[in-house]
Amino acid sequence: MSLKILILCTGNSCRSQMAQGFLQSFDHLLTVRSAGTNPAGAVHPLAVKTMLEVGIDISQNVPALVDDFLDNEWDYVITVCDNARESCPLFTGKVKHRLHMGFEDPAQAHGTSDQVEAVFRKVRDQIKEEFFNFYKEKVLKSAMDCG
Repeated sequence: MSLKILILCTGNSCRSQMAQGFLQSFDHLLTVRSAGTNPAGAVHPLAVKTMLEVGIDISQNVPALVDDFLDNEWDYVITVCDNARESCPLFTGKVKHRLHMGFEDPAQAHGTSDQVEAVFRKVRDQIKEEFFNFYKEKVLKSAMDCG
């Protein structure tokens, strides 16, 4: 049985896309989708660039509207917004577990191109660490409990 995981944020152009890319790289059997309450027109180019730096290609991903996933059942819905700066989307669909992992929005970073890229890398690395911990603690444990 493959777990179904939905990752939510506002624009679905950076953090949720990175998290989706990492989870799929940890386990290709997972069903992972990401969405936003106000999706951007495209995945942020620096999200694509910084994920490619760690060998994950999210360049073909397309931001999606959370409403498109309301009729599906999910094992986990995980919000990745930064509570201090934005309101997290509320998912009203069928879900077994709701989690929140707050990350700074790298798309809001200011400064030189090197400074902005550094923020994207920092957030990428935080997302990788938090979602790998989630994967080990929740996903693998669930697989062992079922096996």
